[in-house]
Amino acid sequence: MPTNIIDYFRIALYVTLVVILLALFQAWDKEHPKTIATTSAVEASAANNYVPQLIADTTQSAKTTAAISQPVKAAPISPALNIIHVTTDVIKADINPVGGNIIQIQLLKYPEELNSNVPFLLLNDSPETRYIAQSGMLGRSGPDTANGQATYSADQTEYTLANGQKELQVKLNWKNPEGVTFTKIFTFRPNDYEIGVNYQIANQSDQPWDGNLYLQLMRKNAPPTGAHGIVNFATYFGAAISSPEKAFEKISFKQMDSTNLNQTIKAGWAAMIQHYFVSAWVPDKNNTSQYFTRVTADGLYTLGMIGSKIEVKPGEQINTQAQFYAGPAISDNLEKVAPGLQLTIDYGWLWIISVAIFWMMQKIHSVVGNWGWSIVLVTLLIKLMFYHLSAKSYRSMSGLKKLQPRITALKERFGDDKQKFTQATLELYKKEKVNPMSGCLPILIQIPVFIALYWVLIESVQFRQAPFIFWIQDLSTYDPYYILPVMMGLSMFLQQRLNPPPPDPMQAKLMMLMPVVFTAMFAKFPAGLMLYWFVNNTVSFLQQWYIMHSLDKAEKIKKSK
Repeated sequence: MPTNIIDYFRIALYVTLVVILLALFQAWDKEHPKTIATTSAVEASAANNYVPQLIADTTQSAKTTAAISQPVKAAPISPALNIIHVTTDVIKADINPVGGNIIQIQLLKYPEELNSNVPFLLLNDSPETRYIAQSGMLGRSGPDTANGQATYSADQTEYTLANGQKELQVKLNWKNPEGVTFTKIFTFRPNDYEIGVNYQIANQSDQPWDGNLYLQLMRKNAPPTGAHGIVNFATYFGAAISSPEKAFEKISFKQMDSTNLNQTIKAGWAAMIQHYFVSAWVPDKNNTSQYFTRVTADGLYTLGMIGSKIEVKPGEQINTQAQFYAGPAISDNLEKVAPGLQLTIDYGWLWIISVAIFWMMQKIHSVVGNWGWSIVLVTLLIKLMFYHLSAKSYRSMSGLKKLQPRITALKERFGDDKQKFTQATLELYKKEKVNPMSGCLPILIQIPVFIALYWVLIESVQFRQAPFIFWIQDLSTYDPYYILPVMMGLSMFLQQRLNPPPPDPMQAKLMMLMPVVFTAMFAKFPAGLMLYWFVNNTVSFLQQWYIMHSLDKAEKIKKSK
């Protein structure tokens, strides 16, 4: 293959990398939603609740139910009602006594911004960014009917999980006129983002009671913004469900706008996903539910499920329960909550490589205790894995660089006769046993690893506000002083200086401009990614220089003999 075609191929690889990474950057910066504001109890109380109506599903012999396309709007909640506040070591939750709905959750171990004392607000009841978790019992005589949700009573409005306390239970009570008592129990545990929701139904009337447990998540299509005004980019922002047939199925807000989900699923889960954080309802594993979606008139995207019919005979008491998770998207935590829930951490189409990279980083982090050094050491391990392949490539590049004067002489000799020049060049490569294409292998290897690491850095909550050293205090956002991008560009430039320049002046100028273009384009990419790229380029440069220096030394020794 002639030199000019090889150089075109090399340039094409760099351009491909630019296009891919530019697409990632555009996805990062494509939305500019409003910032979430913390709500007060009065604001939360002034909101409205939504209750799904029921229709019998004849295919399930009326044992399950389906939601119609639009919910019924209940009467406004009285501002005089007292919101119930619950505090543990990791979350601060607000529960509205109307329906016993979770209307606000703050994550105490995750600041809103770097060096801030304000906890990250996940669930909230602000009109612009409303995001709440509802649960209830649908029945002819309540607690929840087409007219709205029941108002529960509680012993107090402030609950705190004490140090050493294994669990905290918040009990809400309501009794219908017929004598059926409903106790809704929220269970909180230390260092746990999973909340147990249990209904105790005691029928003290002379008539049977029947109804259905429903669970739903409701939110506005308003992704939160992050530090420096950058949108918290995630591979996916929207809803998802799980079933035995399909462990992870995305349901975008766009899909909700066009179609209402109506699917019968045993067990499973329903989740709302955003950058770094997830909320999910998980029903009892033996329960069969009708999963549904709808969009309300005021723009609340709703994903939920209505369980099988529950029958309570006179004098009987039954329990039914579900789990609610609201917290960081940490794989180990999510796997314990429900099978497949860890799939809400979306590493993209190179997820196999991403999972392997993150696994290595976790193991290293458990020893060094710093995610920045984890990136550095994983980069070194990856370079070590491909050492022999890279060494072979660099030897070929060294040989190609030594042939440059002879190739230039051939070009001058044959002038415009490209056919003879090509033939002579190929013969020279064959004679000297040089494969010019092998010089492109390091670039080809780097592209999928680079992209996989990109997903790891932006999707793993562990890197959120994770410091490295000196001025790098957040590996998930860009270097505030742009030092790492400049260092990356310089390392790329030095590495290119070791390679033979293209014989065509225009191609040579293009290659020289590549480090500048890359530095400018990716200056606002995550600092962790720039750290990887800088370390990778630096190690590649040192390896290539060492190999070329060794070959030159060996050749000098050979000539001296």
